[in-house]
Amino acid sequence: MVPAGRDRERGAARRDGPLRWPGRPWRVARGVCRRRRSHIVLVLLPPSEGKAASGQGSPLKLEELSLPGLTEAREAVLGELVELCAADEEQARTVLGLSEGLRGEIGKNVELRTTGTRPAGEIYTGVLYDALGLATLDEAAARRADRSLLVFSGLWGAVRPSDAIPSYRCSMGVKLPGIGALAAHWRGAMAEVLPAVAGSGLVLDLRSAAYAGAWKPKGEVAERTATVRVLHARMVGGVEKRSVVSHFNKATKGRLTRDLLSAGAGPEGPAELVEALRGLGYVVEAREPEKAGSSWALDVVVTDVHGR
Repeated sequence: MVPAGRDRERGAARRDGPLRWPGRPWRVARGVCRRRRSHIVLVLLPPSEGKAASGQGSPLKLEELSLPGLTEAREAVLGELVELCAADEEQARTVLGLSEGLRGEIGKNVELRTTGTRPAGEIYTGVLYDALGLATLDEAAARRADRSLLVFSGLWGAVRPSDAIPSYRCSMGVKLPGIGALAAHWRGAMAEVLPAVAGSGLVLDLRSAAYAGAWKPKGEVAERTATVRVLHARMVGGVEKRSVVSHFNKATKGRLTRDLLSAGAGPEGPAELVEALRGLGYVVEAREPEKAGSSWALDVVVTDVHGR
C-alpha cells in the first residue's frame, strides 16, 4: 500500500491540528501511534463465501458458541436450513442461489448437526482471511483477535474465531421459506445482544452491505463506530481516479485488521483510530458524523495492495 498525497488526505480529517481526544496522551513505538493503554476494539467482519472443509472436532454444540443470546435465533435458522436441504435438493439450490457446480453444498448443510467442527477462524477463507492470516499471528495478537473479532453469518448471526462450527453454505442474502430474509431475522436478536458486546469501546465495521443489514449500531454506540471503505487510486491521463475494487477492498481490510492486532493498538474512538492507522502507514480520509447517533466514515486509499 503506497501512501500518495498523505498531507492532502490528512487534511480531510483535521480541523486545526491532529485528530485526538483531549487529555489522552499518545506515544510512538516502532513507528506506530499508540496510547499508553490498550483497549479492546470490536471489529465486525463479513464471512467468506468459500469455506474450508469441516474438521475433526466434536459435532456442533450451539449452546457453546459465543454470544449465547443468539442461540434461539441460530436454532431457528439451523433447523429450517437442514430441513430444506434434506427435503428438496432443487428447491434448496434455488433458495440458496447455488449453481449446478455447487450442488454438493446442499449435502454439506444436511449434515450440519452431525459433522465435525473446527474453529471459525479456520473455516473462513478467501482474500480477506488470507490477508488477515489468523494462523500466523503471534500469541498475544491471537488473543486480541478472539476478543475483538466478530464474523457475521447468515447461519450463526455472528461468531468469534475460536467458536467451533462446521462448514456450511448460507449467505445473509438468503430468504428461507419459513423465516424469510435472514438479515431481517437477525436484527431483533442482534439489537438485544451486540450493544453489550460493544461495551464502551470503538466499533470498527468492515462488513459488506448484506451483512451490515443484520445489525446497525444506534445512538451512542453508533457515535463510537467507524465504517471503512477501501478506494483504489490510480492515475488516468494525469488525473487521479478512485474506485472500489473487490480484491483491494477485501485484502486491505484483512491486512488493516492484522496490523492493528499485531501492533496491539487499542484506539478508544474513531478519531484515535485514524491516528493509529496513519501511524501504521495507511492513507486515511475521515468524515465525522454530521448528526448525533451516526457513525464515522473512513476511506482508506491504496495504490498497491501489497506494499506500503
